[in-house]
Amino acid sequence: MNLAIDPRLIARLSKEFGSLSEQMGTLGRDLEVLRCQVIATQTPQPAAIPPQIPATPSAVANPTAGGGMSESAATAAVSPAPPAGQPIWPGTGAVQSGGAAAQYAAGTQPPSPGMPAAGVKSAPLGGEAEAAATAAVPPVTAAVPPAALPSGAIAGVGAPIAPPAAGYSSPVPRVGQTAWPAAGAVQSGGGAAQSAAGAQPPGQSRPTPGVAYGVPGAGDVRTGWMNAGSPGYVGMPPLPVQRRMPGRAPRVPWWQREGVISRVLAVAGVGVTLIGVVMLLVLAAQAGLFGAVPRVVAGALFSAGLVAVGARVHGRVGGQVGAIALAATGIAGGYLDVVAVTTIYGWLPPAVGYGVALGIAAGGVALALQWRSQALAVLVLSGAAMLAPVVTTDVVLLGFLIVLQIAALPVQLGRDWPYLHVVRTVPAVLATLGAVAGTALAASGGHRYEVLTAAIVIAAVGLSGAVLVGRQRAGDVVGSVVCGAATVPLLAASVMFERGPAVMINAVFAAVLLGIAVVPWLPKVGARARIPAHLAVVTAVAGACALLEACVAATRVQTLPIALFLVAMGFLAVGGQQRSRMAAGIGGVFAAIGALAFAVDAAPATLADEGSAAAHLGISTALAAVAGLGVVALAVWVARRLGLMEREGEATTVVVIAGLFGLYAMTALTVSLGVAAGGRDGFLAGHGIATMAWMAAATTSLLFGLRRLTRTPQSAKVALAAGLLLTAAALAKLFLFDLATLDGLVRAAAFLVVGVLLLVVGTRYARVFAETAERSAPTH
Repeated sequence: MNLAIDPRLIARLSKEFGSLSEQMGTLGRDLEVLRCQVIATQTPQPAAIPPQIPATPSAVANPTAGGGMSESAATAAVSPAPPAGQPIWPGTGAVQSGGAAAQYAAGTQPPSPGMPAAGVKSAPLGGEAEAAATAAVPPVTAAVPPAALPSGAIAGVGAPIAPPAAGYSSPVPRVGQTAWPAAGAVQSGGGAAQSAAGAQPPGQSRPTPGVAYGVPGAGDVRTGWMNAGSPGYVGMPPLPVQRRMPGRAPRVPWWQREGVISRVLAVAGVGVTLIGVVMLLVLAAQAGLFGAVPRVVAGALFSAGLVAVGARVHGRVGGQVGAIALAATGIAGGYLDVVAVTTIYGWLPPAVGYGVALGIAAGGVALALQWRSQALAVLVLSGAAMLAPVVTTDVVLLGFLIVLQIAALPVQLGRDWPYLHVVRTVPAVLATLGAVAGTALAASGGHRYEVLTAAIVIAAVGLSGAVLVGRQRAGDVVGSVVCGAATVPLLAASVMFERGPAVMINAVFAAVLLGIAVVPWLPKVGARARIPAHLAVVTAVAGACALLEACVAATRVQTLPIALFLVAMGFLAVGGQQRSRMAAGIGGVFAAIGALAFAVDAAPATLADEGSAAAHLGISTALAAVAGLGVVALAVWVARRLGLMEREGEATTVVVIAGLFGLYAMTALTVSLGVAAGGRDGFLAGHGIATMAWMAAATTSLLFGLRRLTRTPQSAKVALAAGLLLTAAALAKLFLFDLATLDGLVRAAAFLVVGVLLLVVGTRYARVFAETAERSAPTH
């Protein structure tokens, strides 16, 4: 007896439940219409009269007080609604539709809006028949103009509504309540007829049942009935109308949606069956059950049978889901069988095993292409990739995962299957990263060259696939992102090696990645390569990471800032030349990292203490300071080229930041050169020169601010404030540090230079403000 759940039975039951739900909804709506009709027939109605609308006021005029109709006149003017589907009045052609009364006086006026014309079938209100009938019937404006209705005349149902009488404030009272005697209104059938004689009904405003109110006195356009208080109102109660409120369609539960249950069961079946195959190949071998040959042959035959059954089911109605599940299970099972034969039993060498596995994976991908099913390819690759580590954890596993990455590469050239991008790359990347970490922590080094080879192959396949796919589909961003993920194992592989091999690996990899990123800037080569911009960004970022690793591995603490500043200058130069914010941003990152390394090497405490300066400062620090000054100048130029200094505030911010770092680099340069020149005297001379440099920078800032005072007031104020602060800092250093530390000629020179610069600045400062005051003084 077959105990498996048939997916087709589940799908058929889901459809039957959906049909039953729709039938119950239709039955409920019909019962509601029937209830409304029963209520309407039980309401006491006055005797029917001919439906013609009187042409003269005398036909309906009431001689009673207030000009309103009497009860007998109103009763004579009102006609009840006949049953649905029958003509309302003989000879008129009007037909009852949806339980609502349609009044149509032959020869006097056409049917009102919302009333069906002759020959319209009876249907519930709100349906397509009512909409069609409403659109087909012309309005009554031409037959009965509002101005032609005298006081007290009864307008036809759906007639144009004239403005309410003066002083009108409330509609009619509810059924069973006393009408307004003074107004002459008569309560009849749930509505009242109010004469347009100008009488105002007392009481609070209360809506009439069944009437849709908007503006007082307006009619219900949907049903064709007028509100109480409108001129020519007929007090006939409209039947309730089931209205469809606007909103979202009712949500179908997920388990009732078409194909959901079958897909869930199919995916679960794939996973459980593949686990069974793994148990047959691995656990049975560990327990010594059966023989090696029966296990392998049974797994192969079982997998082939599943693929054959899937191919047979695929051609039948509703068999697509089952066919995909069966074929994916069979192909993944065959792949796992080859992994077991190669790693557990050793019947095939790794190279041959890779070839057989590549053939099986390629066959599964080809079948997915033929069936145009991304799900089949994803199930084959994900099933094999997730269960292959259960079969083996040796380094040979990396080869089988790379085979899956290679087998699915041709599919991406013709199909835009983003999930396949991820499934074919991520398992190999994660497994290789784990192997890199394990090899780096191992004392003997393990299989580091095998792991390095796997990382190189993964990166090469990822880069080549991204370039080829980018030529076919420039908007395939997923391929570029997956390419970036494929470069991660090779970026991490350098931790397994010593300094020399690590530098070589990172340098070569950075050159390849940055070369791909530069290709779009070359006119002829870029036009042929057609590398997308997002792929260029990914390769540029990955290449920058590889170059950073190479810099860290190739230098020491004292020389690391030099390397970082030189790389930053290169990226900034390219960014300014090509007006590329990406290259400029990468250069800025390298500059920031270099500045941090420089601050660690030449810290303020090191610059202030003679012993620390002699131990840590030297030619390398001076060269790093020079490179830092070059980065500052280049960064200002690039900011101007990229339009980051167009506004006055932005330009001021850039100049201030550049000035602060430049001043610090200048101080480190002078002190480092003094220490490198020789002993204690060099250290003192370096600090004296630094003080003079501070005061020179302050003088420059003050003179710039004074010159720009009338042109750009904001930048001038910032420059003056910075100059004054820097002057105060120079004076503080001069009296607090230099006076106590420096001696002899250096101290005297520092005081003389600072004093002269102060005199120059003070004189210029006083002259500029005196000229400004003279120009602003009033003339007599």
